[in-house]
Amino acid sequence: MKPANDDQLANRVKALEEMVELMSSLQSAAPAAPTPVAAAPAARPEATNLDIALILDAAAAWFSQEALQTGAHDPSDTGFHLQQLEMSLGENVDHLFELKANLVFSTFGVEVEEAYGRTLSLPGGFQLKAGQFLTPMGRLNLTHPHTWSFVDQPLVNGTFLGSEGSRGSGVEVSWLSPLPWYADIVLSATEAAGECCARSFMSGDDLGIRTPLDLVYTLGLRQFFELSDDVGLAWGLTTQQGPNSTGNGNRTEIYGTDLYLRWRPAAATSRMALSWTFEGMMRRRQIPGGLRVDLGGYTQLVWNLNPSWEMGARYGYVSGSEGDDLIPEATEDRHRVSGQVTYRPSHFSRLRMQGSMDQPLYRDEPIWVGMLAVEFLVGAHGAHSY
Repeated sequence: MKPANDDQLANRVKALEEMVELMSSLQSAAPAAPTPVAAAPAARPEATNLDIALILDAAAAWFSQEALQTGAHDPSDTGFHLQQLEMSLGENVDHLFELKANLVFSTFGVEVEEAYGRTLSLPGGFQLKAGQFLTPMGRLNLTHPHTWSFVDQPLVNGTFLGSEGSRGSGVEVSWLSPLPWYADIVLSATEAAGECCARSFMSGDDLGIRTPLDLVYTLGLRQFFELSDDVGLAWGLTTQQGPNSTGNGNRTEIYGTDLYLRWRPAAATSRMALSWTFEGMMRRRQIPGGLRVDLGGYTQLVWNLNPSWEMGARYGYVSGSEGDDLIPEATEDRHRVSGQVTYRPSHFSRLRMQGSMDQPLYRDEPIWVGMLAVEFLVGAHGAHSY
């Protein structure tokens, strides 16, 4: 006589055999499957991979007297300020082009800061860009406020280029040379009008484009040298030329150079870094009956103690002169000294405290400034350029 467990096993095997036989009979009785039809073309996979980021910059500020800020994103009086809510979008269009855009939301409305298409794979190291974009005039001008080391932009950028820097609609071509070090030559042609972004040129006057001389041309050379495993140096030379609004045939020329030196010990576990930046500009502006020459620049030192803590100091300068039609009251030089301490809980948030002493020599007393700024970032966000 079989044990009880052998009887149970035999019953289970028999039940499984009956189930397989039943399923086989049902499958043979089912109607044949219809002939498949051609499927519709699949949607481009990249269409669902659009990179989107939202970046909020806000600040509280105090000024000892009337503020003379030069940047559109700068806190401009005592109180609370929404500096910007920036929406950054980008994705490859196909194997040849990419599309980038930066939209800025503020209390004044929505603005298209940048929107351009750029080539991905031209031969010979060339790249083309078309649309509206920041011109390659200097180092800081190519960046957005969330990458800055200070709450406000340097004096020279707002005074020479515009409250929102130098930008415009146009085209740009760049060439990455085959030199043994990084050397990139870039040339852009953009519209000369725009009070926010072409201050030294046609500014708020738009007379249209009659000849190629009515455009603003920016030519730049960007280089990078790896001095050692711990030290890197970026050096740029730029010039910008175009018509200005003081009369028929009058033109403006801006010449600039910038240096960025960074020391980051490769063996340091704290990821400490020390960086120094210098940017200087000279502006030659034809005016009725003469030529006006202005100088300006800034230098800053930023110490990253670790990924969370940072401190920095900056000095800025612009020259002044009698009879300046752009800033009539700026009859003498202006100096500004700033210091900041920054805390980053993560790569996606930032708290910054900044103090400044702004000294326009055409005013009796300096302007003392205190700022407390916050930043929050969500979404896809690419690495910053060196």
